[in-house]
Amino acid sequence: MRHTAAMLEIRDLSLAVSIQGRPVEAVSSVSLQLRPGRVLGLVGESGCGKSLTAQAVLRLGEYQGVARTQGDILLDGESIFAMSDETLRRMRGGRVAMVFQEPMTALNPVFTIGSQLGEVIRLHLGLSRRAAMERAAGLLSGVGLQDAGSLLGQYPDALSGGMRQRVLIAMAMAADPDYIIADEPTTALDVSVQKRIIALLRGLQRDRNLGLMLVTHDFGLVAEMCDDVAVMYAGQIVEAGPVGEIFDRPAHPYTQALMACRPEISRPGEALPVIPGQVPAPGQWPQGCRFAPRCGRAGPDCRAAAIAEYAWRDGAHLARCLHVAEEA
Repeated sequence: MRHTAAMLEIRDLSLAVSIQGRPVEAVSSVSLQLRPGRVLGLVGESGCGKSLTAQAVLRLGEYQGVARTQGDILLDGESIFAMSDETLRRMRGGRVAMVFQEPMTALNPVFTIGSQLGEVIRLHLGLSRRAAMERAAGLLSGVGLQDAGSLLGQYPDALSGGMRQRVLIAMAMAADPDYIIADEPTTALDVSVQKRIIALLRGLQRDRNLGLMLVTHDFGLVAEMCDDVAVMYAGQIVEAGPVGEIFDRPAHPYTQALMACRPEISRPGEALPVIPGQVPAPGQWPQGCRFAPRCGRAGPDCRAAAIAEYAWRDGAHLARCLHVAEEA
C-alpha cells in the first residue's frame, strides 16, 4: 500500500561532530526539500557534509556522536526528532529508506542475503517467514538479479560489488517507501555496472513515484538523474535550483569549478582542470565566504562577513555569492 506523502523537508539544520572532546559544527543551516516524484542531487567534494546531512534524515549520525544544534527535519510536517523510538523504527525503511555507499560494509557478512532481506520485510510488513522469503525473491528479481531463490542462501562475500549494490536497493524497496536516500551508490563499482545501477534506480523512482535524494560528487550523474540540485561546500549549501538552470547558468564559482572538472568535457591531450587547495575541515572554516581561499574571484568583501545563501536569487535558482549579484 502506497503512502500519501507530501514532502520531506530539511529546515535550517546544523550538525556538530565531536573533535578532541568538543563539539564542532560540520553542517551549517542547511535547508532542502524533497517531494514525491522528484530527484534531488546533493553535490560536492568529500568532506563537505553531504553524507552527514543525508544520514541525519534517519537520525543515523546520533550513533556516531553527531548532534543536532539547530533546525529540524520534517516528514509530512512531523519532526523526526520528536518521533518516539517505535515511530522512528517504522519510519526507517518504511517511509524513508537508504542505499549506502559501500555494500560490503552495509551488509552483515555472517548472515545470508535471505535472512537480512527477510528481516526487513518481516519487521515492516509483518509477513510470515515463508511469505517474506517469497517477497524477498521477487524483490531480487525486480532489481535484475537472476536465480533469486538461490541467492537468498548466499552470503554477501559470494556476490560481486554490483550484485551486492542491487541487494541493497532491493532492501531499500522492501517496504515500499516514499523516499530513498542513495549515498554515493555507485562509487565502488566499475563504469559499466554504475550505468546499470543508475538506470535501475531511475526506473524504480519513476515507476513508483519516489522522492529520491542522490548524494554524489559526479555532475554527469546529476545531469542524467536529477530534477533539482543543491551544491554543498564546507557544510553549507552554496547553490541550489532546477538542474537545467544550474547546468545552463552555474552561478557560484565552486559550481563552475566542479563542472569544469568533468572528464567528459576535457579535450584530448589537455590536463584535466582541478580546484586548487582542499575543503577546510570543520572548525577551520575561514571568515566570510568559505570558498574564498580557493576562489580566483574572491575580494575583500567576500572575506569580510558571512554570505547569505540567497545573496543572489533568480526564481528558484539561488547562490551564496556576491559576484553574481554584481554581474546580474
